[in-house]
Amino acid sequence: MDLLQLRYFQVVARLEHMTKAAEELFIAQPSLSKTIRRLEREMGVPLFERQGRVIRLNTFGKTFLAHVETMFRELEEGQRKVRDMAGLEHGEVSLSATTVFWLPDLLHRFQTRYPSVRFHLSQCELAEMAHRLETGVCDFCFVPAPLPSRGLQWKLLRTEEILLVVPPTHRLAGQEGVPLSEVARETIVIERVGTGLRDQMESCCRQAGFTLRPSYEIDEPAALFAFVQAQLGVGFTTALMKKRVHEYGLTTLHLTPACQRAYGAAWHQEHYLSQAARAFHHFLMEEEAQRE
Repeated sequence: MDLLQLRYFQVVARLEHMTKAAEELFIAQPSLSKTIRRLEREMGVPLFERQGRVIRLNTFGKTFLAHVETMFRELEEGQRKVRDMAGLEHGEVSLSATTVFWLPDLLHRFQTRYPSVRFHLSQCELAEMAHRLETGVCDFCFVPAPLPSRGLQWKLLRTEEILLVVPPTHRLAGQEGVPLSEVARETIVIERVGTGLRDQMESCCRQAGFTLRPSYEIDEPAALFAFVQAQLGVGFTTALMKKRVHEYGLTTLHLTPACQRAYGAAWHQEHYLSQAARAFHHFLMEEEAQRE
């Protein structure tokens, strides 16, 4: 049994599809199948249930996979610790976020202190965040609320008011504030499920006595503004985006009762953090202290 066998097993177990796994690993499928069968012979038990081309992890496979993933995490942490001995000046911090438009200012302030630290940032859905932290894919996730997983910590960094966005000719445009219940009558444009703003607005709408049923679900703020500009509906954004809203010639209105969007950082308290990641963690704690 060697590391290559175990890496192949890990990919096949994740995809549960031999052809797709072979493509991801850039090897021939017969070679991959032979490697997996050799591993099963060495283990003395089958790790997959096979029905034609369909394969599924069996109970043995699921148990073994948990240990294989733990082993690879330990190896990766060992590599990171050794690389970390080179010092903070060569450090890298891995980040994930559901929404990134508010991050440039935060990251810029950190890099004025540590200009040689590099960031690796990926954008993904809220549902993926806990897994990314648990498996060590990233050091920090920027999420609107604590994640329901053991060992994960979360700190609130800032809150922003959520505003209603309407065309300047809209019937509500001249009002100082708009009851959220009034928005139930409108055609709504909003970010897709899995983003912090969407989740928060669904909660606010429930509290206002109605269920949010958008007509248009989009992936990026600029698209939302374009839809509202075309008078296809009304949307929601945060005060951070107010300048961008006005660039589109749109109007922002306060909601009553006020809705707030939270921005926070999560990390795994039991995982190793490099010098660079520890410096970033300290910086985030300073940000949280200044907010208070």
